[in-house]
Amino acid sequence: MVATRYRTAFQLYPYARVPDQDADAPVRHPVVIVGGGPVGMGLALDLGRRGLPCVVLDDHDGVGQGSRAICFAKRTLEICDRLGCGEPMVDRGVVWKRGRVFRGEAEIYAFDLLPEAGHRRPAFVNLQQPHFERFLVEEIRRAQAGGAPIEIRGRNRVTALDRHDDHVALEVDTPDGPYRIEARYLVACDGAGSPIREMMGLGFEGRVFEDNFLIVDIRMRTEMPTERRFWFDPPFNPGETALLHKQPDDIWRLDFQLGWEIDRDAELDPERVRTRVVGMIGPDVSFETVWTSIYTFRCCTMDRYRHGPVMFAGDSAHQVSPFGARGANGGMQDIDNLGWKLAAVLAGDAPDALLDSYHAERKQAAEENIAHSSRSADFLTPRNAAHALFRDAVLDLVGEVPFARPMVNSGRLSTPCTYDGSPLSGPDALPGAPARTRPGSACSDASLAEGFLLDRLTGGFVLLAIGCELPEAPMAAGLALGTVAIGPTDDPEGLVAARYLGAAERGLYLIRPDQHVVARWLDYDPHAVEAAVTRALGRG
Repeated sequence: MVATRYRTAFQLYPYARVPDQDADAPVRHPVVIVGGGPVGMGLALDLGRRGLPCVVLDDHDGVGQGSRAICFAKRTLEICDRLGCGEPMVDRGVVWKRGRVFRGEAEIYAFDLLPEAGHRRPAFVNLQQPHFERFLVEEIRRAQAGGAPIEIRGRNRVTALDRHDDHVALEVDTPDGPYRIEARYLVACDGAGSPIREMMGLGFEGRVFEDNFLIVDIRMRTEMPTERRFWFDPPFNPGETALLHKQPDDIWRLDFQLGWEIDRDAELDPERVRTRVVGMIGPDVSFETVWTSIYTFRCCTMDRYRHGPVMFAGDSAHQVSPFGARGANGGMQDIDNLGWKLAAVLAGDAPDALLDSYHAERKQAAEENIAHSSRSADFLTPRNAAHALFRDAVLDLVGEVPFARPMVNSGRLSTPCTYDGSPLSGPDALPGAPARTRPGSACSDASLAEGFLLDRLTGGFVLLAIGCELPEAPMAAGLALGTVAIGPTDDPEGLVAARYLGAAERGLYLIRPDQHVVARWLDYDPHAVEAAVTRALGRG
C-alpha cells in the first residue's frame, strides 16, 4: 500500500458525454473494463486489435503521477510488441540487465539477467509507469483510427453493480450525473483497492509484511552506469536495505527500508529524506527530489479470479511485494492470457467454459509469483532470529562459494509462468526437446536470418514447424491455423533448433494466440493437431 494521492500526469481521455447516457434502456456491451491503468488499457488494446468491441471506464481522465512501477520485464515487452507499442517503450526506457549486490560498502555478488544472445527484447527496461500507460493509450488511439472498436470513458466511476448469470448491470457516475450500462463480461482492472471486488463482497487471502519502505525519485546528472544496485546494511541505512535504479530523463529511483514501527510524517520530512539521499549518492552530487512516498506491501490473492461474467486481473486479483518486479508484469500476463479467450468465446469459437482456464492458469502464476516474492521479502526483511541467521550465513558465503549466490533473494526478478498441468495443454511428444519450451511455457524468442521468431508467432493458433513438413492451409477445430516453417537457412545461428529441438532432429509445435505452447510432436498429424486445438479451446 503506497502512501500517496492521485495527481494527473497526462490527461489522455477527458470526460465527454456518450450516447449511452441518453439511451432509454441500458446499452449492453460485449466487454466492459473497469480501470484505465496498464492492465485495463492493455486488455482494451488486445481486444480491439482482435475486432472485439470494448469499453474502458476509468474514474480519472488520464495517467497519474509518480513512477510507481518502473521495471518492465522482457515478457511484458514481448506482449507489448504484439500489441504494437513495444518499440517506443524500449526506445524511451532505460535498458539494463546487470545487477550488483553490496553488503555494507563491499560488492559481494553480480548477476546478468539475460546472458544468452538472440532475443529482440532486453531483460528489463526501466520506464516510469505514466509513460508506459501513455504509450498504451497512444497505440489505442492509432488502433481506433484504423477501426478498432475501443472506447475510453474518462471520469466514469462505477458506483454499483448487479451480477446476473449472463451479464452484469452497472451504475456509472459522471460529471453529468449517473447512467446505467450492461456488460456481457466485466473485467475488473481497478487496482489493489478494487471497488468492484468490494462491491461484490470478495476479499483476499495473504499476509501483510511487517516493514515500510521509503521511495524517493530524484533528478540528477551522473556518469553512474545503468545497472541495479542493492545494499544489505549500507552505511547510509545501517541495519536495513536499499536499492538504486535509473529511469529516463535523469530520474533515479531510491528505495530505503525503514522498519515497521515508524513515524511516517517524520520519515517524509524533506530534510530527513534529503539526508538519506545524500548518504547514498554522496554530498557532492546535486539533485532535485521529484517524488516521495512510503509503502507497506501485501502478498495475497483472491480465491477465484472468475465469478460468472466478472473476471479480475492485475492488482485487483493478486498483489505481491515489490521485490522482483512481479506486480505490473504479472498483470500484463493476466490480460495476455484473458484477451484471446474472451475473443474466442464471443466469436463463438469456444464455449464460455474456456474462461474458467483463465482462473486456473493465472491463479497458478500468482501463487508462483507470491512464493518467489514472499521468499524475497523474508530474506530481505527477516521475520525472526532464525531467518536473520540464515540470511547472514548466505551473505557470508556468497562472495566465495557459487552455490550460495542463487540464495540471495535480491535479484530474482519477474519471469513468465509455465502452465504445467493446464487443462488446455496437449501432449509433449517430442523426445529430446528442451524443458524450457514444453507445453504450457511461453515461447522463447530467437533471432532468425531475417527478424525474430516471436514476431512471426502472432494472430491465432500457429503451427511452428522446425525441419518438418506442413500441409498447405491447415485447419483444426474449424479454425485456419497460421504456419511458420523454420529451416537451416532461416536459423543460421541454430538458436531455434537449440531452444525448441534440443536433441530432436525435427519438431512441430502448436502455439496459442498468447504465444504459449499447447503441444509438440515429431511430425504433423492432422488428428493430433485437431485434438490439441479442440482441447486448447476448452471444447474437450
